[in-house]
Amino acid sequence: MPNLDDYLKIPRCPHCSVDQPNLYALFKQFQTQADNGGDTKFWQVYKCARCGGVVTAFSPYQNGYVHNFYPEASKVDDVLPSKVKAYLQQAIDSTFAPAGSLMLCASAVDSMLKEKGHSEGSLYSRINKAASEHLITKDMSDWAHHVRLDANDQRHADEESGLPTVEDAKKAIDFTKTLAEILFILPSRVNKGITGTVS
Repeated sequence: MPNLDDYLKIPRCPHCSVDQPNLYALFKQFQTQADNGGDTKFWQVYKCARCGGVVTAFSPYQNGYVHNFYPEASKVDDVLPSKVKAYLQQAIDSTFAPAGSLMLCASAVDSMLKEKGHSEGSLYSRINKAASEHLITKDMSDWAHHVRLDANDQRHADEESGLPTVEDAKKAIDFTKTLAEILFILPSRVNKGITGTVS
């Protein structure tokens, strides 16, 4: 971990995911303690020069190593199939380039459905089949189609569609993460709970 100083050196901004962000201190460090006078922490507040997002970090010591920062960078669960994991992590890491992020979200959704046995036809037909077989709900299929259409607009450079924003990318990522949670992460946790392998 880096030290608590004028610039916070972390691999990616947790808000826009830009690589090697310029996170600079907004104020002087300040100190907090628990009501019993213990658990001293020194805090610093940083702003991303690119997206304006704010990150807070703390150390047990003044100007010491950063113990943790908030929000933490988003990471993809290791239980996901390798292709799904790769597409979703790349979508998160390219949030600052929303057109690419949207296309990666659509690829992650496509890969998830294929992993669940829906490999025939187009992504459109796979989403509909997943809904008709109750793998996903009707609302989830509507949301999946929204992500698919947004990605299509970017792939085909639709002249009538505007460029997506970072917020558009974040919404698509939220859906993709939710779908991954429902299809892979929660079933894995339930299975571990049943077999008694939860750590």
